[in-house]
Amino acid sequence: MKPWDPLHGDRTSRGTACHSECLLPSLTGDITQKGYEKKRSKLIGAYLPQPPTANGAAVVRCRLQHSEGAPGRALHSGNIGVCDIRDAAVRERAASTAGNRPLFYFRFDVHTEAVQAALAKHKERKMAVPMPSKRRSLVVQTSMDAYTPPDTSSGSEDEGSVQGDSQGTPTSSQGSINMEHWISQAIHGSTTSTTSSSSTQSGGSGAAHRLADVMAQTHIENHSAPPDVTTYTSEHPIQVERPQGSTTSRTAPKYGNAELMETGDGVPVSSRVSAKIQQLVNTLKRPKRPPLREFFVDDFEELLEVQQPDPNQPKPEGAQMLAMRGEQLGVVTNWPPSLEAALQRWGTISPKAPCLTTMDTNGKPLYILTYGKLWTRSMKVAYNILHKLGTKQEPMVRPGDRVALVFPNNDPAASMVAFYGCLLAEVVPVPIEVPLTRKDAGSQQIGFLLGSCGVTVALTSDACHKGLPKSPTGEIPQFKGWPKLLWFVTESKHLSKPPRDWFPHIKDANNDTAYIEYKTCKDGSVLGVTVTRIALLTHCQALTQACGYTEAETIVNVLDFKKDVGLWHGILTSVMNMMHVISIPYSLMKVNPLSWIQKVCQYKAKVACVKSRDMHWALVAHRDQRDINLSSLRMLIVADGANPWSISSCDAFLNVFQSKGLRQEVICPCASSPEALTVAIRRPTDDSNQPPGRGVLSMHGLTYGVIRVDSEEKLSVLTVQDVGLVMPGAIMCSVKPDGIPQLCRTDEIGELCVCAIATGTSYYGLSGMTKNTFEVFPVTSSGAPVSEYPFVRTGLLGFIGPGGLVFVVGKMDGLMVVSGRRHNADDIVATALAVEPMKFVYRGRIAVFSVTVLHDERIVIVAEQRPDSTEEDSFQWMSRVLQAIDSIHQVGVYCLALVPANTLPKTPLGGIHLSETKQLFLEGSLHPCNVLMCPHTCVTNLPKPRQKQPGTCHGQAGAWGAWGLEPNGCAFLQFLFLSEVLQWRAQTTPDHVLYTLLNCRGTIASSLTCVQLHKRAEKIAVMLMERGHLQDGDHVALVYPPGIDLIAAFYGCLYAGCVPITVRPPHPQNIATTLPTVKMIVEVSRSACLMTTQLICKLLRSREAAAAVDVRAWPPILDTDDLPKKRPAQIYKPSNPDTLAYLDFSVSTTGMLAGVKMSHAATSAFCRSIKLQCELYPSREVAICLDPYCGLGFVLWCLCSVYSGHQSILIPPSELETNPALWLLAVSQYKVRDTFCSYSVMELCTKGLGSQTESLKARGLDLSRVRTCVVVAEERPRIALTQSFSKLFKDLGLHPRAVSTSFGCRVNLAICLQGTSGPDPTTVYVDMRALRHDRVRLVERGSPHSLPLMESGKILPGVRIIIANPETKGPLGDSHLGEIWVHSAHNASGYFTIYGDESLQSDHFSSRLSFGDTQTVWARTGYLGFLRRTELTDANGERHDALYVVGALDEAMELRGMRYHPIDIETSVIRAHKSVTECAVFTWTNLLVVVVELDGSEQEALDLVPLVTNVVLEEHYLVVGVVVVVDIGVIPINSRGEKQRMHLRDGFLADQLDPIYVAYNM
Repeated sequence: MKPWDPLHGDRTSRGTACHSECLLPSLTGDITQKGYEKKRSKLIGAYLPQPPTANGAAVVRCRLQHSEGAPGRALHSGNIGVCDIRDAAVRERAASTAGNRPLFYFRFDVHTEAVQAALAKHKERKMAVPMPSKRRSLVVQTSMDAYTPPDTSSGSEDEGSVQGDSQGTPTSSQGSINMEHWISQAIHGSTTSTTSSSSTQSGGSGAAHRLADVMAQTHIENHSAPPDVTTYTSEHPIQVERPQGSTTSRTAPKYGNAELMETGDGVPVSSRVSAKIQQLVNTLKRPKRPPLREFFVDDFEELLEVQQPDPNQPKPEGAQMLAMRGEQLGVVTNWPPSLEAALQRWGTISPKAPCLTTMDTNGKPLYILTYGKLWTRSMKVAYNILHKLGTKQEPMVRPGDRVALVFPNNDPAASMVAFYGCLLAEVVPVPIEVPLTRKDAGSQQIGFLLGSCGVTVALTSDACHKGLPKSPTGEIPQFKGWPKLLWFVTESKHLSKPPRDWFPHIKDANNDTAYIEYKTCKDGSVLGVTVTRIALLTHCQALTQACGYTEAETIVNVLDFKKDVGLWHGILTSVMNMMHVISIPYSLMKVNPLSWIQKVCQYKAKVACVKSRDMHWALVAHRDQRDINLSSLRMLIVADGANPWSISSCDAFLNVFQSKGLRQEVICPCASSPEALTVAIRRPTDDSNQPPGRGVLSMHGLTYGVIRVDSEEKLSVLTVQDVGLVMPGAIMCSVKPDGIPQLCRTDEIGELCVCAIATGTSYYGLSGMTKNTFEVFPVTSSGAPVSEYPFVRTGLLGFIGPGGLVFVVGKMDGLMVVSGRRHNADDIVATALAVEPMKFVYRGRIAVFSVTVLHDERIVIVAEQRPDSTEEDSFQWMSRVLQAIDSIHQVGVYCLALVPANTLPKTPLGGIHLSETKQLFLEGSLHPCNVLMCPHTCVTNLPKPRQKQPGTCHGQAGAWGAWGLEPNGCAFLQFLFLSEVLQWRAQTTPDHVLYTLLNCRGTIASSLTCVQLHKRAEKIAVMLMERGHLQDGDHVALVYPPGIDLIAAFYGCLYAGCVPITVRPPHPQNIATTLPTVKMIVEVSRSACLMTTQLICKLLRSREAAAAVDVRAWPPILDTDDLPKKRPAQIYKPSNPDTLAYLDFSVSTTGMLAGVKMSHAATSAFCRSIKLQCELYPSREVAICLDPYCGLGFVLWCLCSVYSGHQSILIPPSELETNPALWLLAVSQYKVRDTFCSYSVMELCTKGLGSQTESLKARGLDLSRVRTCVVVAEERPRIALTQSFSKLFKDLGLHPRAVSTSFGCRVNLAICLQGTSGPDPTTVYVDMRALRHDRVRLVERGSPHSLPLMESGKILPGVRIIIANPETKGPLGDSHLGEIWVHSAHNASGYFTIYGDESLQSDHFSSRLSFGDTQTVWARTGYLGFLRRTELTDANGERHDALYVVGALDEAMELRGMRYHPIDIETSVIRAHKSVTECAVFTWTNLLVVVVELDGSEQEALDLVPLVTNVVLEEHYLVVGVVVVVDIGVIPINSRGEKQRMHLRDGFLADQLDPIYVAYNM
């Protein structure tokens, strides 16, 4: 049967423009009634046999069937509706107005229809959503073979499914209604198009057209101004060119990937990252639902949008409710004075009467426990507990002590004996689950409970004791978080017989604690609810009265007998009334879900205790059984009748089994809670004319806590059934869920509270929590208490309806408050399941919870995916779930995650352990196989985007470095040129060593004295003139490894009058990527020749090189390993100090190659500044571990020693890869006072030597002489790295004050450098939010949103700095963040470009302020920062000006009108999860893209998506658009250790990253 696709149905296509429509919650359809009926009958025609009748109308029997099968089975098998959790969601208003006539025919697919209608509605207007990209290996791992099918039968405790084939369900007389009537009812239920069939579009059938064809010819790269999708309305939609010749009208694209369009070169467009991002942009341009109101933003305080109450929201209008009193608890003459007395009575009067029959997994009676045996064995257990544990003088257990009961679910008899043994011994039993492994979900919290109860003894059965995990010595290990326990087996054969004269002391029920029932809270913690002996007895009496129990009745119990309804009916009340309990273990239900019904027939049971899941399972399987008769049942207790979705199971069950003798009035839902015990129960009546209560409530009203019976919003209604009346002897009221316990109005939802003897009395050992829960005094609106006795909060949300009927609509634990509206987790689960359930996910394996992100709760859905569903299918399902929840609940889902089958943590009875799942999600260890995040749709409380105010700022921040006085005797100051300085040194101190180069072993590879360098330079000058035929002023590229050759070649060029350019040689292992850069610099610098070593010479001409570049285009290559022997006739002397000395080329982080010109004057001034700042003299030694190719690194490596005469110990950074300790060992060995390194070197030492400090100390490494250790950088100081370096090597004598950073840029290679005499570098803390508005606000360390910034060293002598507005070029005051402008003698004199882009040149190198000092010529650094005058003084006694660098202007991202620095977001992301080793962010069409490197298995990739999204939202108020998870090493980093984000962006958009996973957040 081909599903009807509303896109191609009976309507005109609405074109692609409909994405701009608002997603209004109003769901009016444009389908005609006739069209609808036609479609509807066609759809369900296959399931409706239609015999012709006299009047020609087809009277149909509604087969209870749907297109979905039960899980794990073929689709044709008969299953009771797809939405059997939550079906009758759209109850007809007709019915609700017709005097509450019971609706016997039932509508299984109603909720599904509502969902389908909502989805159909969406399909008309949604844009295509880009599907995440996943690496092949990840997809393969989630394939069919990778899993065992999950134990679906162990569904959740509320829902489940059974394996084993089942046939369709027979119809019942009640099921037949007229087709017309049925359809018209459906029309009443929803006026929109509904598709009952849920098999649409799996695997892309029904292929609606995608954006791809439109995208094929659109070059996204050409958008000059990409649309701002981060604001709320789309001001400039993207113009999309239409392909020529496409005349057919297109329908709106569908959610998910339906078909791939191939472009000319065969690349599927839809897989192209750029196309997907475009798709995402288009989707996000739709306005959000809640429009933000206007509000003001203080300068710094980014006010988060406070959700304003909706003026149209429903408000309660009823009168104040009255507390409801249950009937009088009757006093029956033969009621025993205590439960133990009842046991004694039956054990002695009727010892042969059966008490409990247990079943094996074949459904055969395994064992019958009689009242006589129960009595004698309980006595035996009591005697042994009191007298056989410990010694006579020191018994281990005394009356009143707590004892754990650890019995498996299939052994109720042993558990019952132990329980009554404890009661008789007057010790307090604490029944808990059997710990199967040491790491059970929730087992640790149970351990805490046992510890807090002071439990030292655990009673258990023989079989269970044998099955517990054992250590090699046979000991039972201590479970995680558990106290040390003595395990005591209670089987009779292991126990001593009590002496003849010993009898237990049987007292009347009193206020002593009888037992403790454990309860798991929303956060996973386990509490113990104490129940006193009088409460226990009164509760049994109240249940006996409410249920009309009589002696010797038979009751079938499917529930867990350790707690809740199973314990109260099956273990306690049954003994009081000498009833016979047939206990059906969970393991039997898994094999045979009909077993409980068979036992009801076999034993003619009067009562059965089940959950709605057991009814659901029986429905699925009942076809196998012919002779079922349920007429003996007078009461079917539905333990989870308070779950709003149990109504569908009850209806369906009644509908099918009415023909088997089941009467409607027999079904008795009840509501219970661990604190209040049984809250309410529907009484069994003999009157079948009195229908049960029903409420059809508006879901919208419920989210505001208001009861509205009739709803305009026909898709979103919730049908609830009553759970009967208040218990005998109890008073009930409902109070407001938060704040003071004030009584609700009659039309308001509140938390039900009960005042009775039969409730729990406390949480064991927790007096504060006990007071809030067990000692509540509800008050009226005037503040008067309702009663002098305390009430107990039940944890159930509901109301008391007409006739005193109690209705429950949810649990406090399942409540999620999103933007002030309350949503119930169960309701969301049901909607999710109604979207093509059981095709992609396992029913009953869905967890819904909320996480707090950015001051509001956000809904997260986690489901187990079937192994056979494809990526495409799952993604389709996920996007449909989002739409359905959006339409029906009007709430956005923040994150939807699918995990492989059987991987969610389970509770002991197979349900999902919610808190554990949430914990895993938040820790990032859930390992989902599919994730869809929708932060754009959900997060509506972001601060308003900033509107930039044009304004002038008066006052200006400026600073200069002080010129120290030159010491006398500096004879070389007369020399303006470095070449002259070298000649002078060669004459005056010929044998003074200037350079020492170390190899990786730390030994001297080579060294140069003044005269050696001079002579070598002369030979090179001759070579240039004679072999190279170069003229003065020609450019020469120096391609050398870091070393001495480079220095000699440089001075050779100066001697010959040539202009040197230092170029990093290509990497022999990576020629393809490194050689083109070399080629580019050589070409751009217009080098007339290229000097290098013999080895590199061969490399440049090799076959590998030829594959990467055109080797014929190299300029002449000179090999300096073979030098001429002669000296030059004369050494060149420049005529003018402003002529060019050398060119400095480097690639910026944004990927721009820029060469700057350094004149002779600037070069000498530069060296002089450094000499003064660092106090450098010939007697000094300086260790340098830097790359010598550009910036300050080159100056320190090649120039400073010649100028100042100090010895430079050169350590090539590449040598540290083989010996990380090389640099520090050299510093220690040569007793160096000043050393320079790069961040890469510091990081290498921190990571590589972290664990070796002890052994280095043993080797004699001593850093105590170091005065300055300067990191040479062109970025914001990396405080975390410098601090961890200082901490790590503190033990080796490194003074933390010694470590500092320098700052330089293209226009001035060194602006700041920490000297020897200056004050220590200072650190300030600034408000990160203010910084986004270009303001500087200092805050205390550790205050929220604080960002530490370290001063970038001391401003060099002769350098003037001012902070200017980069847009207006006006000077800024010191509270403003602005661009750093610099004026100094060693500024570079301009860019070296072939075409000479003059505007850029003048703008960067010769700018003037727009007002203030308009004469001075400044160079613009392109970095944002601020100046601060500190309280410290420098050597001259001057106040010290500190410069703080915040980040590069061209790296900064403008988002939401604010300026963000990538490093801040990256720092947050790296902290988010232990597996994130590195992160880089960039923007594309105003979407924030976060790339993370994953250090871990690929399974962890998807865990990162929610965590990354959360942390960026929380700390930066930004919604992440795309999360890309890649392998380690993918983020490109340049030689200075800086991330090259633009390279990364280009690689991402060109699909070159091979990501593990790409998530497109909605």
